[in-house]
Amino acid sequence: MAPTPTTPLNFVETGQGPLLVLSHALGLDLSMWDAVAARLEQRFTVLRYDHRGHGQSPAAPQAFTVQDLADDAAELIRSRNPAGHKVVFAGLSLGGMTAQALAAAAPAWLSAIVVANSSSFYPDRSSWDARIARVRADGVEAIADGAVERWLTPSYRGSAAGEAQAALLRKRLVGTDAASYAAACAAVASIDFRESNRRIGIPALVVAGAQDLATPPSMSHDIAAAIPDARLETVDAAHISAVERPAELAAAIASFADKRKGAGA
Repeated sequence: MAPTPTTPLNFVETGQGPLLVLSHALGLDLSMWDAVAARLEQRFTVLRYDHRGHGQSPAAPQAFTVQDLADDAAELIRSRNPAGHKVVFAGLSLGGMTAQALAAAAPAWLSAIVVANSSSFYPDRSSWDARIARVRADGVEAIADGAVERWLTPSYRGSAAGEAQAALLRKRLVGTDAASYAAACAAVASIDFRESNRRIGIPALVVAGAQDLATPPSMSHDIAAAIPDARLETVDAAHISAVERPAELAAAIASFADKRKGAGA
């Protein structure tokens, strides 16, 4: 019998081929990956899931760490992968932080990681503390408009497709349990993968958003510089590149993951 995740996570599994896991951003859910998954599922079995406290996974109002999220992901991988094949794990923002933690703690399950629009360390957590305080006082609605503005470029938000996607992302964010969102913000504010990334011994692709204000390209450069032999690519997007530039991000992930098939992905 497959093991049960410590935190039972909502997930969707589609497609066929080697297993590829997609891990979403803070305040969103697995639907963030819809357009990317649609482009990948002809070549891979795509496993998407909701982090604890997000989407349809259970609320998580108590304190937790990104390492806890990595442990959740490892349990899910074990449960959906009883043969123990190595998988490619791709994460964006909070998902990219989870990827970094997972690669350092449980590399035996992974053939490679993709870290998109993410960070390894925040030298100043004051903006996170301010966001946490506001959400605890006024709810997620209070920070939603500012978040969506950072997530997508103005030019994309000004298009018909971008306007629709912005509204959908905002709806997902506002639907996130406020206490769980605040706990996730605290987890993000506390990350420090600067040293552990140097010990990652599996292939890594780091994807920067050229117009990302939430996790600027310099943060992606730092991640790529720390992980031995990591490859760095850039897409012309803001923070949620999976929504704004799904074709480019899917192509980058697919090309990178294809090279891992021979390594048991």
